[in-house]
Amino acid sequence: MNRRKFLKRGSLLPVTAAATLALPKSVEARSSALPVPPPLTFREERSGLKITEVRGVYTRPKRPPIEYEATPGSWTTMDSEVACPMSVYPEYKARRSLFMLGGMGPWTVEIVTDKGIRGIGIGGGGAGFVADGHLRHLLIGEDPFNVERISDLLWRATMHYGRKGIVTHAISAVDLALWDIIGKALEQPVYKLLGGETKERIPAYCTGNNIEHHIQFGFKKLKLAIPYGPADGREGMKKNVELVERARRALGPDGEIMLDCWMAFTESYTIEFAKMLEPYRVYWLEECLPPDDYAGFRRLNQKVRSTRIVTGEHEYTRNGFKVLVEYDAARIWQPDVKWCGGMTELRHIDALAAANDIPVIPHAGWQFACHYSLTSRNSPWCEMFLPVPGGPPEVYKRFEEEFNITRGPEGIYMRPPDRPGLGLEVEVL
Repeated sequence: MNRRKFLKRGSLLPVTAAATLALPKSVEARSSALPVPPPLTFREERSGLKITEVRGVYTRPKRPPIEYEATPGSWTTMDSEVACPMSVYPEYKARRSLFMLGGMGPWTVEIVTDKGIRGIGIGGGGAGFVADGHLRHLLIGEDPFNVERISDLLWRATMHYGRKGIVTHAISAVDLALWDIIGKALEQPVYKLLGGETKERIPAYCTGNNIEHHIQFGFKKLKLAIPYGPADGREGMKKNVELVERARRALGPDGEIMLDCWMAFTESYTIEFAKMLEPYRVYWLEECLPPDDYAGFRRLNQKVRSTRIVTGEHEYTRNGFKVLVEYDAARIWQPDVKWCGGMTELRHIDALAAANDIPVIPHAGWQFACHYSLTSRNSPWCEMFLPVPGGPPEVYKRFEEEFNITRGPEGIYMRPPDRPGLGLEVEVL
């Protein structure tokens, strides 16, 4: 069976021996009864490196971004109306920027070794604060190649106040910085450290409501950000359907449409909305409910058969995804490598998913998780954001160059950079 048929059935490709290989004894207790990924090829290497410094930092691109005014009316993530948990409060409804996290310091962590090799990892909100205030003293003197040991060490040391959210954001940033160091030390991109390619390029979908702009660029897979939720009543639901209808008309009958509901819906709203969407062949409904409503996701997964119920953007570590398995809560998982615990943890989440016949399509996958997606048969697509319309041609040419964009039967394809480590081209301020 080819991969296209597999995707249409909401399934995944065959898995490797990931479910049968044992972890180091230092982490067996936490991973008891969970499938685990294959051993890392560099695990037995003596790196000769020791961590000497850990700090939260701000960075900027080495190539200054091209500044331009977006086309009036363009959709943007933070300044357009998007259905969300805060939609029930009118004063916060107009855009996410009215309530989103700010003022907690850098989201980026830099790790320095005694041989001068430096790694950069980006996490979520507050990552630098936790890294500076707690994780730093646990990391000094450690060998950065020991990613399994360090991941387990940080998990155990923060369990009394962490497990999710800001602490896992920080662990994610640290872990990504370690992978960046390892790649630079071995002069290999991270995807080669993860086992190498399982495909030449990754089919990509584009998120956002600049529909015609995305199609003109070449995307045949679109994810729309749903503007309205239960707070907007049936009239808002009709407007949501009109947005989907516009996308289907522009895309044609064969492209894929996914919908991001960003934790804004109720079960009854989702069921009614899914029924109204049936003529438009929607591929998935994403994060319809608050992430902790596992029982609600299970009921939706049982009742909604016209599309796929998916979630995981705001789930954390293999432990959280194990709960999704137990509840049979989603047909596709969407962990974010910058939030879920890092690349080391994503490998464990993938092993768990593969053992349960669940594809993994990471949130914001083009940023770092594309290294994983290129190496995993269980990760068929990659999420991308295209620069907003209105820019000069150089803006989109740079985008193509940076993400190795090519075109083919499924529209846009991408690849991670071949530079050592994660391939970031930034400078620390």
